Amino acid sequence: MPLRKLSYLTLLVLALLSALGVYYVAQLRFNYNFNDFYPAGDPDLDYYEQYSKRFGNDNDYVLIGLEAPANGSVFNAPFLARVDSFTRFAQRQRYVEQVTSPTTLTNPVVEGLGVFNIPYLHLDEPARLPADSATIYKTPGLVGNLFATNGKAVTVMLHTAPDLKKPPGDSLMTSLTTRLAQLGFAEADYHLAGKLVAQSVFVDRLQREMILFMSLSVLLVTGLLWFTFRTWWGVVLPLVVVLGAILWGLGLMSACGVSIDLMTALLPVIMFTVGMSDTIHFITRYVTELGYGATKNNALRTTIRESGFGSGLSALTTSIGFFTLMTSSIRPIHNFGLFTGISVLLAFVLTFTLLPALLLLLRKPQLRVPREHGHDWDGVLGRLFRWVLVRRRLVLSLGGLIIAGSIASAMQVRINSALLDDLSEGDPVRQDFGFFEQNFAGVRPFELDLKPANGGTIYDLAVLRQIERVETYLRKDYGLNFVASPVTIIKSVRKALNGGDVAEYRLPESEAELRRIVAKVKLFRKKPEFRSLVQPDASEGRLTGRMSDIGSIRADAANAKLRTFLAQNIDAGILQTRLTGSANLIDKNNENLTRDMIVGMSIDIVMVTLIVLALFRSLRMTAVVLVPNLVPIIVVAGVMGLAGVNMKVSTSIIFTIAFGIAVDDTIHFISKLKLTLLKEPNLFRAVRRTYLMAGKAVIVTSTILVGGFSTLIFSSFDGTFYVGLLIGLTLLFGVVAELTLLPLLILYFYKHRPKEIRQPVPVLGG
Repeated sequence: MPLRKLSYLTLLVLALLSALGVYYVAQLRFNYNFNDFYPAGDPDLDYYEQYSKRFGNDNDYVLIGLEAPANGSVFNAPFLARVDSFTRFAQRQRYVEQVTSPTTLTNPVVEGLGVFNIPYLHLDEPARLPADSATIYKTPGLVGNLFATNGKAVTVMLHTAPDLKKPPGDSLMTSLTTRLAQLGFAEADYHLAGKLVAQSVFVDRLQREMILFMSLSVLLVTGLLWFTFRTWWGVVLPLVVVLGAILWGLGLMSACGVSIDLMTALLPVIMFTVGMSDTIHFITRYVTELGYGATKNNALRTTIRESGFGSGLSALTTSIGFFTLMTSSIRPIHNFGLFTGISVLLAFVLTFTLLPALLLLLRKPQLRVPREHGHDWDGVLGRLFRWVLVRRRLVLSLGGLIIAGSIASAMQVRINSALLDDLSEGDPVRQDFGFFEQNFAGVRPFELDLKPANGGTIYDLAVLRQIERVETYLRKDYGLNFVASPVTIIKSVRKALNGGDVAEYRLPESEAELRRIVAKVKLFRKKPEFRSLVQPDASEGRLTGRMSDIGSIRADAANAKLRTFLAQNIDAGILQTRLTGSANLIDKNNENLTRDMIVGMSIDIVMVTLIVLALFRSLRMTAVVLVPNLVPIIVVAGVMGLAGVNMKVSTSIIFTIAFGIAVDDTIHFISKLKLTLLKEPNLFRAVRRTYLMAGKAVIVTSTILVGGFSTLIFSSFDGTFYVGLLIGLTLLFGVVAELTLLPLLILYFYKHRPKEIRQPVPVLGG
């Protein structure tokens, strides 16, 4: 088939596939599901899912903190009237299952066969508010939960429908904030916290930032391509190829039912920079061949033959760097690795199908720079090569010192995460959550499953005393600011049976008294807060609480001490306990992060080792290739240690991705060296020639990669900011190592033996 017809056929097939990609991309949706960040397949996750079916999720709530007027107290009739009006409004909203508010809070009293609910706040009698405040501050469980310790704010808690998605969640939040404004609450007067708040903000910002990053990347890459090639096709064709790969990758993601989340939102930006590598190597070699006087067809054949091998290997190693993220038990990271890895391979396919087809149909370009003046890059790279050789001791000594210092600094990196650590300290959403940390019980949930042993019930006195012992430890030593459990029910009922006297809020002294109390518990079964603490048959209970978001390092230490306390002080023959809950699952990610990072890096290193061994059949050459690519990783780990950057879910992907991308240029270099050695048996001259041939593409692609990742530093998410900054630094250090350490290591350690022409072996006796 003639080449032009083949080109048209190729373009037709690619256009049809792209149209299919457009169809699926149009159906792509943004999403942020907090539950996706739980460790998939973990036994604790299975346990929590069953636990939440019985007791409900511990994060299906919205906290609305309302501040009293300046220099005033919450025990103010007009203020409380507005709070009550908002409470009544919230109770009528769809998706709101329960509202706990200071204005509807009651002190139950049992008289005869009935229960009388006496309000803590007498809104119709302002004169009683001072006495009401005194009662509230003496009653356990109210101050720090619904009333701020300083009396300047109250909290209204909304329990929402389980796993509420963004559209209905946004609708609910809009209704609530609109009503607050109507009631005269300025934005500075109220604070919101909870999963719905984070979900709404995260998704909206993802959409805005994705557009911002893509726009910045397009402008940056377009400028660099024009500076490099100085031709319209040198700019447009790479953009078409990379945008096609992004379109196909996102279309495939949509077809598989995967939404854009905090991790997959990085795919277009990363692909826009990473996908440029093969196109730049291709066009650079194509222009070089044209500069040497080759015809258009011959230049394309040579480029495909000689660049295809190196580009294929580099695409393979880069995609493997992303595919290794699939070992993560965190679903967003798994999906990000899978579809970005596939997109890298799609970019390679388009580079060697779409790009040649377009170049073949275009006229042979008129090079703007005549050949006799076309070796400016050769001059710069030649001088740099000589400088590296002359200063080789300085280069190696300085490299050794930097590595040693980086290793020492990297030892300071810690794995630590908090519930909102992807938001900067000054972020309004994080400040709102901080308001509840400072004035109330906090936003970090705590869950402990309680099961009586040996066929007992949760209302056995021995069991209740064991639970109370746990509660005391959690308040005094663990750091819980609010606790509720089956003990809360029994104490509350006992208080209600004794006229609502706060002094009677305690466990009974005898089994006989306990039986009378348990007999009255059925009067309170309609109270949702009671239903959520004990199963109907009293076979299982729940201890729930809230605390400050102390971070996973301190939480792990506190949990270790808690387990020791439970083992030493709680009789397993009476009560069995198990730590569970969403916060516990997020903390468990820390254990997986280290494992996933080690597994990912190990797979990367093994694959690169196998590729180099297959190319050169030399262990020395394998070490030569690995060192310049591991050095930037070590240096950036040192930078993290110096800057106090913690390892967490979002930053755990940095090293694996950076190694997979950084090794790309090394693969191009050694594959060109392999081809050069077939024509040039002298190792020194072969290395120098490869340095001059590959140097331009290495510098240009690295500049685009560093620039592309640097656009991520404008993100309002700390995780995305550090991904952009640290991967950009890794690639910057990588190109320095590529142009300094790599040629020296090859010349020092690689023992090249030119292939000898075999002579015919004489046949004896012939």
